[in-house]
Amino acid sequence: MNPLRTLVVGCGNMGTSHARAYQKLKGFELAGLVSRGNESRERLAKELGGIPTFSDYEQALKTTRPDAVSINTYPDTHHKFVEMALSSGAHVFVEKPLALTVKEAEHLVQLSRQKQRKLVVGYILRVHPTWTKFIKMAQNLGKPLVMRMNLNQQSSGQAWYTHKQLMKSMSPIVDCGVHYVDVMCSMTQSRPISVSAIGIRMTKEIDPAMYNYGQLQVKFEDGSIGWYEAGWGPMMSETAFFIKDVIGPKGSVSINDMDKGASKDIEGHTKTGNLRLHHSALDVHGNFVKKDEIIDSGDEPDHDGLCLLEQEFFLRAILEDLDLTNHLNDAINSLKIVLAADESVRTGKTVPL
Repeated sequence: MNPLRTLVVGCGNMGTSHARAYQKLKGFELAGLVSRGNESRERLAKELGGIPTFSDYEQALKTTRPDAVSINTYPDTHHKFVEMALSSGAHVFVEKPLALTVKEAEHLVQLSRQKQRKLVVGYILRVHPTWTKFIKMAQNLGKPLVMRMNLNQQSSGQAWYTHKQLMKSMSPIVDCGVHYVDVMCSMTQSRPISVSAIGIRMTKEIDPAMYNYGQLQVKFEDGSIGWYEAGWGPMMSETAFFIKDVIGPKGSVSINDMDKGASKDIEGHTKTGNLRLHHSALDVHGNFVKKDEIIDSGDEPDHDGLCLLEQEFFLRAILEDLDLTNHLNDAINSLKIVLAADESVRTGKTVPL
């Protein structure tokens, strides 16, 4: 089979890593790069050996006629860009979230089925070796589970500019929350039933209707509960920006961040130090039966390596005609939860699911 000619849209952090992955994998061939920013686009094209570049997405689609399109742009473009790619007959990889509304996401899933094209959403933690272990270990802690997670990001300069651009369409708990809510659903394997959330605007640099800090609490049918917190901006604290912790009747499991770097470091968002497994069992004297177990994760992939794993899955989905029903249902369900959290922030009410 000939390599899948692939058009990469967006040349920021994610687009760059995915473009490098397509170049490495024999099943793909880069057909072009699309970006509004000339400097990042041309720099990446040069790195990859002179790939054709475009500033207009529609023109790029017509010119390159790709077999696959990789969409790594701001979330408010996702629905339109994915729709155009699927309608042109291309398979699509799109960074999370799939769309800004559940209705838009469901439309794209339906269109992918109608066109018989593969649609993969970039949930990078699903291919992360340490996170997959984390999920499996959490599933062995008994029920109910208490899940505590956050990703606060102290940002300035270009990173703060990017955050402000993102907040033109969605809050931090929506943008980042889909990852961690997806993890919670995988851990409990239970239906979420309600969401409560709070949020606050701590800067005049964003729209008065938007908030740059928020936290959500989600309840599951099996009695499990989850908490997620996310904040962006120059005012955010570096003290407790990385909490990934799950508690169950049989003990707890946590990801230790160790010396993973500052919250603004993109590598640090997925980098881990080790896993710590605690057993709750006591002997007849009331002392712990087992010591805590430390599982090293020093050999985990870097950010480019994780994006390579995502694209290997995308390639397999196409070549092996994988059934992506569960993958897409999970993408829609995680979006439902974070959008319900956003509704809760704005109404001050718990939102049933």
